[in-house]
Amino acid sequence: MATTTLFLQLSPKPPPPAIAAPTSTLPFSKPRFLPLHPIKQTNPITKTVSSYKKGNGSNTPPLPETECPVPLEQQPINEYQSLSTSFPFNWASEDFVEYCSRLFVTGASFALFVGLPVAWFGSVGPKSEPVKLVLAAASSGILVVTIAVLRMYLGWAYVGNRLLSATVEYEETGWYDGEIWVKTAEVLARDRLLGSFSVKPVLRRLKYTLVTLAVSLLVCVLPLVNVDQGQGGQEGSYMTSKEAGVRAIPGVYNDDSARSFEPDAFCGEPVLP
Repeated sequence: MATTTLFLQLSPKPPPPAIAAPTSTLPFSKPRFLPLHPIKQTNPITKTVSSYKKGNGSNTPPLPETECPVPLEQQPINEYQSLSTSFPFNWASEDFVEYCSRLFVTGASFALFVGLPVAWFGSVGPKSEPVKLVLAAASSGILVVTIAVLRMYLGWAYVGNRLLSATVEYEETGWYDGEIWVKTAEVLARDRLLGSFSVKPVLRRLKYTLVTLAVSLLVCVLPLVNVDQGQGGQEGSYMTSKEAGVRAIPGVYNDDSARSFEPDAFCGEPVLP
């Protein structure tokens, strides 16, 4: 009997039954997990430049200058977008062939419809001076194209300077309250990247165009001036030899030539030998 009692005392006690927690009373009975999505790391500078190059600024990510005090229309990147889509500044950023064709069509149209009629009605003998008419019309067309390219260069140079500068000058309400804002590191890197790879090539193209137009205009104007001077000298010498009958230097007073033109003014005066 003693042995049986000892065995019962040494046997392990059975584990207590597990009490299931009521699931209806706990508000967070089931774990909630947020859906995992792959994080795409994009470079805001590269995306901004590509979107503005395509002419679409709506896909631009949030700009780093969210706390920038400069008004939106005066921020350099917005000025660049507005300039690259406005007429005729967008010509300079297009393909080279299309850019040259637009300038050629503009100059030829002005020379044909404006320069040539003005030169035709402004000359004494247009039929006898075809070279003069062509030179005058060509000069007018080249001059108009030069003015247009110069205007484009000034606009792109202004925007390029604001992009490459470390500070931005802006006006809050008018010219009397001008302020200067120092760009942050992100804004400065983005603007200088845009100015170096988008604005500087355009300025280089416009400079070469201005040099070419200046040389072309000089080539057209110099023969035109020489033709006018040659015709004026021939007519002056013919009139002097026919009417005066004596040799006279233009611009110098001569008694003999004055007597031949106004004989009444020299009545009663002896003729000097």
